[in-house]
Amino acid sequence: MSKIVEEVAAANADYVANFGDRGDLPMPPGRQFAILTCMDARLDPAKYAGLSEGDAHVIRNAGGRASDDAIRSLVISYKLLGTKEWFVIHHTDCGMETFNNEIMGDLLSGSLKTASVDESGWHDSNAGGGTTDGKFIEWLTISDPGKSVLADVQRIRNSSMVPSDIPIYGYIYDCKTGSLVELPAATQAGKAS
Repeated sequence: MSKIVEEVAAANADYVANFGDRGDLPMPPGRQFAILTCMDARLDPAKYAGLSEGDAHVIRNAGGRASDDAIRSLVISYKLLGTKEWFVIHHTDCGMETFNNEIMGDLLSGSLKTASVDESGWHDSNAGGGTTDGKFIEWLTISDPGKSVLADVQRIRNSSMVPSDIPIYGYIYDCKTGSLVELPAATQAGKAS
């Protein structure tokens, strides 16, 4: 067993010991909202949005992008579990700003091993063989976080599965200060009607 597995198992044992009445939480989120945000380990939506267990749905992916699967999750959140407001929250210093579709496709063609990055860019070990499959995927990279938040709010708002009465707010989380900074243009694009 790896050290990480042991640490997770020990943490879970502590959590179970103090679980209390959380087993009685209802399935629908108590505060009736959802957050779409990045998987970046520096972001803790429970802390930056003041959440407790059972409060909200938090949907995470690379970049916090409005992928088909993220929209699927938001629609389920609303249609089956009653959320009434949604937040799209990207962040500063996002890893999705450090590459593009071509770079990712090339890295995967070189090998499936973890790549490295330095001041001159991404590098691959070219060990163990790769795949060209990555050249056919839209990786939803980010060149400007403000523009990506706006684009994602617009994509969600324009989905035929999203009711017009759900407000969608656009924010950037500042990794240096912990602040959530609203993007008025994105929030305006996500305005409920």
